[in-house]
Amino acid sequence: MNTLILGPGAVGRLLALHLAATMSVTLIGRRELPRCQTLTTPSGETLSHELDSVTPATLPDGLAERADIVHLTTKAYAAEAAFEAIAPRLAPDTPLVLWQNGYGVQPRLSERWSGPVLCASTTEGAYPDGDAGVVHAGRGQTVIGDLAGRHTRLAEDIAAGLGTAGLTTVAVDDIRVRLWHKLAVNAAINPLVARFRIRNGQLRDRPFRPMVEAVIEEVSAVMAAEAIPAPAAGWSARVWSVVSSTANNRASMLQDVQAGRPTEHEAILGPLLAAGRRHGLATPALAGLHARLAETDSVSGSVARQ
Repeated sequence: MNTLILGPGAVGRLLALHLAATMSVTLIGRRELPRCQTLTTPSGETLSHELDSVTPATLPDGLAERADIVHLTTKAYAAEAAFEAIAPRLAPDTPLVLWQNGYGVQPRLSERWSGPVLCASTTEGAYPDGDAGVVHAGRGQTVIGDLAGRHTRLAEDIAAGLGTAGLTTVAVDDIRVRLWHKLAVNAAINPLVARFRIRNGQLRDRPFRPMVEAVIEEVSAVMAAEAIPAPAAGWSARVWSVVSSTANNRASMLQDVQAGRPTEHEAILGPLLAAGRRHGLATPALAGLHARLAETDSVSGSVARQ
């Protein structure tokens, strides 16, 4: 099986190093990475594989056309441009799996790509270890499905393959709800920890706890208006459970801010703000966070261009 992984960041390389034992894997990114890549497991073991790494410009003739599947693992804001760079060279029925946060690129690419499009949502924890490795910081679970419910068998097959490779994965028929649930939790955690440069667990302290509750209240109203069912224990319990279980984590949005990279604030907060406007709901806490992070991204971009 020939697998292309477009976006060799933490999730992309985590997938690649797990899949490489059972299939041919090629990483595609903005620049080529060292051929030897090392996975550090949650128990501290290190496993190395040699992986082909190319850019869209150096993609060998015929490789894209022969691909059995493409995993798109870029940040949400880069996903569509990255896919467009290789899409003309893919067979039109090539399955595409989207691993982005938020809820925006998923419906757009599901409508635009001619082949099957599936969406994945994962709680696997990983971060890059330089250019030549990735650390699997914590085991989680991945769910996969398609928004229209047309590719159940394909989702099951991909889930089985990921499971065989060591990544616990389940095919689901409610991936849209799963994506909105993850977006809701991310919205209550990531923008605040990024704004204040704190770890997740510090949200439990004042003055941050009331800020989290204000976001949860707005998110709850938006979800109800969108007919997204709440978790069994409610939104507040879900958010604080995740905060507790990831207390020592530096959320991805915080890592982006600290590294001077753009954040995924639009992918996470944008859909909630748009839904709020559709339903006539006031969302001042969400809007304030969106504006602050947009300003931060603008400053980071200006610095990067200097």
